Amino acid sequence: MSRHDPAMQVLGVLALELSGEAEPARAALDASLAGQLATRVGHDLGRLVPGVCGLDLVLAAAHFDPAELLRPGWPVHRRLDELRARAPGAAAPRIIAFGADEGGDVPLPFQADPLLAGGRLRVLPYLLHGDAAAARAVAEEMETSLLDLGMAQAETALLAQEAFGARIEHARYLTVHDLLAMTALQYSNQGLEPLWEILETALLAPSSDAWLDAPPEPLLRQHAGAVRMALLSPADWRARNAAHDEDEARLARGFAMFEARQRQFAAVLQAHDIPLEFVHVAPGQDAADALR
Repeated sequence: MSRHDPAMQVLGVLALELSGEAEPARAALDASLAGQLATRVGHDLGRLVPGVCGLDLVLAAAHFDPAELLRPGWPVHRRLDELRARAPGAAAPRIIAFGADEGGDVPLPFQADPLLAGGRLRVLPYLLHGDAAAARAVAEEMETSLLDLGMAQAETALLAQEAFGARIEHARYLTVHDLLAMTALQYSNQGLEPLWEILETALLAPSSDAWLDAPPEPLLRQHAGAVRMALLSPADWRARNAAHDEDEARLARGFAMFEARQRQFAAVLQAHDIPLEFVHVAPGQDAADALR
């Protein structure tokens, strides 16, 4: 069986809900603190799901915006697994931590995007690896219990708070699917619910087709791992969304709002690193046909 077989892995995060406006003082921990935090994480997870104790635990002691982890192919977790495979010591279970280098610099795989900094929820990725049957049993138990019961122990939360230099209100363990569900709720509260099926399909089933075809929302199609967005002229937008409106000022405002909505959707997709293509629709052309 491949050492990188997804069946041998459980992907999750330590989610830190920050208190106040201040950003953490440190983006990643040094080797010593990273090791201490990983040991605490291993203790907590083993207490919540005993089967964890038979698996390798790999932690990136660096914090990200959730969108940076919820990307097609789970690239940060995949990088964790690549580093795990090269780490010395073959005997499992192991606890392995990665953080800042000796000079205090954060290695490229674990450099968070500064454009996505500032959110109150920051997440540290962890990966569990081992025998496929054991990993599957742990994954199933985590998916049913972790969201409700996965609060980190006070000692772990305090260590993370002091190490990162941030006031932490809550620290909890999640699977990536838990994080996906929390993000869906957050986006719904922000008025982004219409985009969710496109985003979720791109993350979980990129070979599938998904459409957002619900005027007055922008028209999008997810296909083959990329999203296409129809760009309409003012006249075609009017024909699609406001065919019977004769108020020119209201129409101008409506089209400006439509373009702003397109930019908002594009920014969300970019944050999740989902390829986006803008498709100019020819005058009079059916917009859906242009995306096929």
